[in-house]
Amino acid sequence: MLDEKGFILTGRDLIRDGKLPGNWSLDRDPLIQETSVPGIFAAGDVRFGTNHRVATATGEGGVAMFAIESYLKTL
Repeated sequence: MLDEKGFILTGRDLIRDGKLPGNWSLDRDPLIQETSVPGIFAAGDVRFGTNHRVATATGEGGVAMFAIESYLKTL
């Protein structure tokens, strides 16, 4: 899912009017930085809500790795 400017929605930003995206097939909410496709994560300038700086993208990469590890534990 994208916002009106084309940025990728992730995590809680995917929940609209209390509902998950129609294609969301899991019994849990999306993890931080997880896109509307379960198991696919986004970080940096492509993601909605970032301030588009190199340091932010670097930090988000680290957060994404933590989220990916959490996701893999559920498989």
